Amino acid sequence: MPRRSAPRHDHDAGGDPDLLAAKAALRAEVWARLERPGIARFPRPTGRIPNFVGAEAAARRLRATDAWRDAATVKANPDAPQWPVRQAALEDGKRLFMAVPRLAEPEPFFLLDPDELAVAPRKATSIKGAGAYARRVQVEELEPVDLVVTGCVAVDETGARLGKGGGFSDLELAVAAEAGLVGPHTVVVTTVHEEQVLPAGTVPTTGHDIHVDLVATPDRVLRCPRPADWRLPAVRWDELTDEKVAAIPLLAARRRP
Repeated sequence: MPRRSAPRHDHDAGGDPDLLAAKAALRAEVWARLERPGIARFPRPTGRIPNFVGAEAAARRLRATDAWRDAATVKANPDAPQWPVRQAALEDGKRLFMAVPRLAEPEPFFLLDPDELAVAPRKATSIKGAGAYARRVQVEELEPVDLVVTGCVAVDETGARLGKGGGFSDLELAVAAEAGLVGPHTVVVTTVHEEQVLPAGTVPTTGHDIHVDLVATPDRVLRCPRPADWRLPAVRWDELTDEKVAAIPLLAARRRP
């Protein structure tokens, strides 16, 4: 039986149609590359932030950086390839905020405090574990964040990030920035397979896209200086469709009349 095609996560995205199409084509190319044996772990990468062989090694490389050691509070995506990073955060005594998948709840973040948990960090930091053991919080209950962990479909050598197309990571960071919870001091990092690292200039970007400061793979750490026009992210309401806003309570509650 042939595999069904992956859903388009950018179906409710606003913005330049040509740019959206270019990003979609690049995602499809990367996902196809990761389907080769020995790269991806279950589940298959297409349509997802890809889980990859060596995720633990990439987490160890990140854990050895000054940016990691200096961070007391971490905000992380909930995807499988960053599970070892979330586990490491609790093991190293850091307070951890996890996004609720797709920001689909009125309280869109999980708070995991290593001083309050009665279960092992590995168990607490899966999506299922966070749902069972974490406290759900609103944006106003977050603390200033030192380090943001984001998942990627791909990232290029300049730090330009390509996500699944839903825009949730960009929106999380923009909302947090507008609330004063992330600032110029906040370091944005990712862990990926080496096959997800693309040459400089490969990933097309817009003003709302996240810049990644540090990329950890199983083989190396890549530091990506911020571009000269770097600025804190902001919610670009004119690029959000009504469908997108309606699907995310966090945005619907903040939409300007």
